[in-house]
Amino acid sequence: MGQGLWRVARNQQLQHQGYSGQGYLTREHGRRVTANNVSNTNHRKQAQGGIDIYHLLKTRKSKEQEGFINLEMLPPELSFTILSYLNATDLCLASCVWQDLANDELLWQGLCKSTWGHCSIYNKNPPLGFSFRKLYMQLDEGSLTFNANPEEGVNYFMSKGILDDSPKEIAKFIFCTRTLNWKKLRIYLDERRDVLDDLVTLHNFRNQFLPNALREFFRHIHAPEERGEYLETLITKFSHRFCACNPDLMRELGLSPDAVYVLCYSLILLSIDLTSPHVKNKMSKREFIRNTRRAAQNISEDFVGHLYDNIYLIGHVAA
Repeated sequence: MGQGLWRVARNQQLQHQGYSGQGYLTREHGRRVTANNVSNTNHRKQAQGGIDIYHLLKTRKSKEQEGFINLEMLPPELSFTILSYLNATDLCLASCVWQDLANDELLWQGLCKSTWGHCSIYNKNPPLGFSFRKLYMQLDEGSLTFNANPEEGVNYFMSKGILDDSPKEIAKFIFCTRTLNWKKLRIYLDERRDVLDDLVTLHNFRNQFLPNALREFFRHIHAPEERGEYLETLITKFSHRFCACNPDLMRELGLSPDAVYVLCYSLILLSIDLTSPHVKNKMSKREFIRNTRRAAQNISEDFVGHLYDNIYLIGHVAA
């Protein structure tokens, strides 16, 4: 009887303090939920660098605010900066929403000059009704035509007034364009040696190490896949241009265009030897120095050794 009264009194005391079995579980559950919410909030803040993105999204007032920012509501210079990151296809799509902004001539002018760095029409007074957006479409069409038939592509550019019928203008266009198929370009330059001559003179090899200059040359004017007259022509033109760009160095090293020609040919053969998986016994540095100095006796051994190191470390000069 005494123990029963004690239990009743104890239960009444726990209920009064809020620690009954059910009350205790409810309060403990509340503590855990609160702790989890705080932990999740802190985790989001840490993940977002102190910015609660979840809270920002929850505070949006209406469903209409969840779309893209209306560029027409921004300052024009900011809107143009955003649109300048788009390519031609995306800019055409943007013009369906922001017609006045996406059709701006400055945006299309930037697209034209970033892809085709030089065109004769850039330096002329634009004809009536000229549009850089239309010019972009014509340049893209002409490039596709060139990649199918180089001669027809050049004729297309001339018929639209984009290029003048001049080897120098054609050479500048090729030099500043990266969308032309290199195999078709190689065929075209092999047939148009006058354009090739002007293209070579556009390169500036001043203060460049010979293998690096040769790599730059073959990035613009791709070497043929096989040895022959065209490869010899390219190396000859490069040798004369390299000497013309570095007269002081040539005098200091005692090199002539013929000596540079021999070095270039040696570098190409060495590149094939070191990079080809079919060559098991690679040429050593001592062998390269000995073979090269036999062909060009005035070249110092240290200079030839540096040439070998460059190919060994960096790779092929005409890849």
